[in-house]
Amino acid sequence: MNRSDLIEVLAQNNSLTKVAASEVLDTLIETIQTAVRKGDTVQLVGFGTFKSSKRAARSGKNPATGEAIKIPATTVPKFVPGANFKAAVDPKAAQRKAAKAKTK
Repeated sequence: MNRSDLIEVLAQNNSLTKVAASEVLDTLIETIQTAVRKGDTVQLVGFGTFKSSKRAARSGKNPATGEAIKIPATTVPKFVPGANFKAAVDPKAAQRKAAKAKTK
């Protein structure tokens, strides 16, 4: 599914025009990006959590030459899927997790 497909589904399911659905999607994406850029966490219960994560500086290797290089510290966006999202993608894994929790 791409952006156009998503806009079409939003428009059909919510009695919106495609232009209005596109504006809603743009607003949602911009709001999440702005919040994460500021360092805030965006939690959509049942879907997942968007947050920023800091990566420490580390050493690596240039794959072409094998030379050791220093990789600087950076901040990257991170998405952690929620339990409902995980269960929708892999129902058997959710059942295994529930059974494991039950035995503890």
